[in-house]
Amino acid sequence: MKPTWRASVAAIAFALLTAATTTTPAAVADTGSRTVTYHGYQLDVPAGWRVVDLATTPNACVRFDSMTVYLGHQTEEPDCPAKIVDRTAGLVIEPLAELTPEQVPDGVVTTPPGTASPPPGTPSGEQTIRVAVPDAGVLVTAGHTGATEQTVRAALSGARLVPGGTRAVLPARPAKAAAATPIVAPGSFQGKGFETCAAPAQATMDAWRASPYRAVGIYSSGALRACAQPHLTSTWVANQAARGWRFILTDVGRQAPCTDYRLKMSSDPSVARQQGRDAAASAITANTALGFGAGSVIYSDIEGYSSTAACKAGVLSYVSGWTEALHAKGWLSGVYTSAGSGIKDLASAYTNTSYTRPDHIWFAWWNDKADADTGSYAPSTYWANHQRIHQYAGEVAETWGGVRISGIDRDYLDVGPRTTLPCDTVSLDFAAYPRIASGATGNLVKAAQCLLTAKGRPTGTFDEPTVSATKAFQQAHGLAATGEIEARTWTALLSTGDTPTLRQGATGAAVNRLQRALTAASGKTLAIDGTFGPNTEKAVRDYQSARGLDVDGVVGQATWAALQAGR
Repeated sequence: MKPTWRASVAAIAFALLTAATTTTPAAVADTGSRTVTYHGYQLDVPAGWRVVDLATTPNACVRFDSMTVYLGHQTEEPDCPAKIVDRTAGLVIEPLAELTPEQVPDGVVTTPPGTASPPPGTPSGEQTIRVAVPDAGVLVTAGHTGATEQTVRAALSGARLVPGGTRAVLPARPAKAAAATPIVAPGSFQGKGFETCAAPAQATMDAWRASPYRAVGIYSSGALRACAQPHLTSTWVANQAARGWRFILTDVGRQAPCTDYRLKMSSDPSVARQQGRDAAASAITANTALGFGAGSVIYSDIEGYSSTAACKAGVLSYVSGWTEALHAKGWLSGVYTSAGSGIKDLASAYTNTSYTRPDHIWFAWWNDKADADTGSYAPSTYWANHQRIHQYAGEVAETWGGVRISGIDRDYLDVGPRTTLPCDTVSLDFAAYPRIASGATGNLVKAAQCLLTAKGRPTGTFDEPTVSATKAFQQAHGLAATGEIEARTWTALLSTGDTPTLRQGATGAAVNRLQRALTAASGKTLAIDGTFGPNTEKAVRDYQSARGLDVDGVVGQATWAALQAGR
């Protein structure tokens, strides 16, 4: 909402405010700052900040992506978009007397008697400072980023008491059960869910039990969360869990290096990996405080991006660090991203042991189909063990139980507990695929064992079960059942999977499979990088020529059929 106050009447307004102690803010343009007075609490903010009175616009979206002071207590479901990613700074000043015990947030610091400014060293949790000022009867919530924290702290430190306040104290929060069991989110669940920018009020959640949704996405951590979260407390979480809601935990943190967001991952892979680890540590702390525990999946929200090699490396490195740090504490890692960018990049590195694969994916593909199908963006065999959420529609308004939410995203969940499978860390990429047989040992044998049975446990020794599995594969593919893996068997094994049409410029996991199979079939080393470049096209043409196929450099059904037959 745009402010209704004009600079030409600022001095008069300020005098009236001081004398009458009304709730209307005043601007002092000549000092470069704006003075805001509310219920006996007064502070100065930079002159460019907006002021929104929630008494006159009760459905305004309280958000920290534009520098704004919000006055009052939100009494209606806010008119927010489904998601806002980014943050600058903002303040919410609301009456303490209007808060219920369940609405008291975590981490509130109370000012000493007779003062309005927080004590030195007041902490910031999740880039939010919360200060109760009993003598003015207000609670101040200040959102910031690393770049704006000093501006926000300076405003809070300069706060003072003025006439007009009504003393009130912070309500006592409900006592937690002494032996409360941490919630595992989302747990095992197949069905629909929704997300919205700010956790809905309890009345809304109760009304929406009439909806087809049984899971709710919450922006539980991250430096780029833009919506204020007045309802998101451990009490709120416990209340929803008791009513049968499942949760999708989302961390809105650093974005891809090739985007314009204020907070980005480094393009240096080693730095990005550490940034991912740091983000995971903060996310664990925030979600633990809300009542969640080990075994839960936290999804790193990485918005869509135009991928380049350097950008992709930064994202995959960040996700690797994110996953490693979560695993170290017994949590599971997830990634939310666009199917056309992040999911394609993650799928292309699915078997690349240079990166640590996330346990779950949550993909945005607004095709309005409530299923877990990734289409051509990722093979159906990847993240196939109840490890998927599909955001199938976005930014829609819905009403259930008589309560309207103006912006939600719709999701379909197919999720369950996930542990790392033994083959998840086995590389399939080699410079050559020589003949191996009974008695052979090493990483090449592990790769073969995983190709023969992905859910098995690779021993690295070509034993009798491996011989039997090899013969079974050879018989199924019309190859001589020797029990030894030579060029033809390697070619068929390595090319097994979906058969999309590939040509120069293509990227992804199917290109990796193609490059491995061509290496095995030709006996010549081909870089296995998931990118269909000139060298890959030449290798395709050479293969097609040698096998009597049409030589066009395009991998269509005939070329795939030849590879999967071990030719």
